[in-house]
Amino acid sequence: MSHPEQHRGRWRPRLDRPALVALLFGLAGVVYRLVLTLYTVPVSNSDEATFGLAALHIGQGRERPVFLYGQHYMGMLESYLAAPLVAVAGPSWPVLRLPMLALYALFLYLIHRLTRRLCAPWFATFVVGLLALGGERVVRDQLTVVGGRPEVKPAVLLMLLITVGLATGTVRRRRLAVALFGLLVGLAAWSDWLILPYLAVAGLALVWALRRELLGWSGLLLVAGVVVGIAPMVWDNLRAGPGEDSWTVFREVSTKAGPSPPWSERLRGGLLEGVPLAHGLCPVDGCGRWQQWFGVVYPLLLLVGAVLAVLAYRRAAASPRGERVGPVVQLALVAGAALTLLSYVRSPLAATSPLDNARYLSVLQLSLPAVLWPLWVAALTAWRGTSSVLGRFTGALSAAALVALTATTLVVTVLFAATGTAASRTEERQARELAAALRADGPHEVYGDYWTCNRLIFNTDETVVCAVLDGDLSPGQNRYRPYWRQVGRAPRPGYVVEAGSPMDRRLRRLLADRADATPVREVGGYRVYHPETPVRPWR
Repeated sequence: MSHPEQHRGRWRPRLDRPALVALLFGLAGVVYRLVLTLYTVPVSNSDEATFGLAALHIGQGRERPVFLYGQHYMGMLESYLAAPLVAVAGPSWPVLRLPMLALYALFLYLIHRLTRRLCAPWFATFVVGLLALGGERVVRDQLTVVGGRPEVKPAVLLMLLITVGLATGTVRRRRLAVALFGLLVGLAAWSDWLILPYLAVAGLALVWALRRELLGWSGLLLVAGVVVGIAPMVWDNLRAGPGEDSWTVFREVSTKAGPSPPWSERLRGGLLEGVPLAHGLCPVDGCGRWQQWFGVVYPLLLLVGAVLAVLAYRRAAASPRGERVGPVVQLALVAGAALTLLSYVRSPLAATSPLDNARYLSVLQLSLPAVLWPLWVAALTAWRGTSSVLGRFTGALSAAALVALTATTLVVTVLFAATGTAASRTEERQARELAAALRADGPHEVYGDYWTCNRLIFNTDETVVCAVLDGDLSPGQNRYRPYWRQVGRAPRPGYVVEAGSPMDRRLRRLLADRADATPVREVGGYRVYHPETPVRPWR
């Protein structure tokens, strides 16, 4: 904790030892991610490029998007945060990702403050140290601009800190704090619906803390804050056509046609793959059996954490509300994790594609203090020698679990930093080579696949415009329709395809006897065709 220290007439904050160590851990985590950001690791893609192009359009005053181009449920807050930087420095991946790095630093600061107030100083330091580590799955969720998760986690932590401050009386401007709480709820709900379970439990904690106070002006300010924060989403939905509202679109993309996987497969994908991946215990290509143990004990830790919170609340039943808010917030964190995990395993994607969809569990990092607190308490009690034989045995197991958790996360982080970045850097170099070649020599209107187009446009600052085709050369997922129309008007568009891909083979078949006469270049693993007459089979 920071203590004021008077020195030559000035008051300066003085960090105690746990806070100083936490600061060093946090700086190490930020520097590690800054280096990755400068090298564009993890690799960029067209989803992220769409957010980058939106930031470019916002900075130029051309667009004011509410949702990601081409859909109606992913908010564009990250694009608005990056827009001033992109407007000044131009489009580049490090510039686009810098706001995400700042949000990560804010996340570490807030979770340290919350954990310290709820639990213990050295435990808060331990949590920051764990969160400073991170393999590819974790840093991808924290650094890449793909919507939602980097900004909603600090928002929830700040809401919970506001609740603690209101309950303990340390917040002076109470009504302003309540309005800020509501604004954060609205912004988070607009940005990413995956955070709704945590918003619900944070709201219940606030209701517990204020109770009758919300029946007056505080309640009105809370509602006003929510309305202001969520207003962009409401306005867009009021103008949406039939079937294009957020709820309908989100429900369609969240369901999967075909037979529903059994619950056993969903639980396996959610617990044994999703939970360890979301906490950085596994490489991005999946978990080994020795890395799945955390997913097995995770529900048990949630249950024990809930029991400890309830017991702590009952022990403080006769105490002022400020002394009981800690267990309430801990219980909220446990409930948020449980509801998030339950929502995830209800989806068929938890069974059919657990590696690709584990990113939806990254918000579970919010509950890490509540999940690990039972292990810390048991280990500390055994170390002090104040427990029975069974308690000492339990404490030894808890200490071993904490050591295993730390060691596994550290190993995965080191392996990724040492050997896992080469592929990303190679792919980025090839993408830059393609962009530079087309920017310099053309063609400047091209067709390509989804994972090529928007990244190519962003890399060339819209000098090259690309329209998306599927593998059979039919129109694909064109998120920003003006690009499709511009390429469609081009008298002689080019075609950018991965060498040897189905699109490459299909294009050569359509060119037929013109294939050998068509100008073609190979750049960075791609083939650039530029036929004299356009090939548009969908017409």
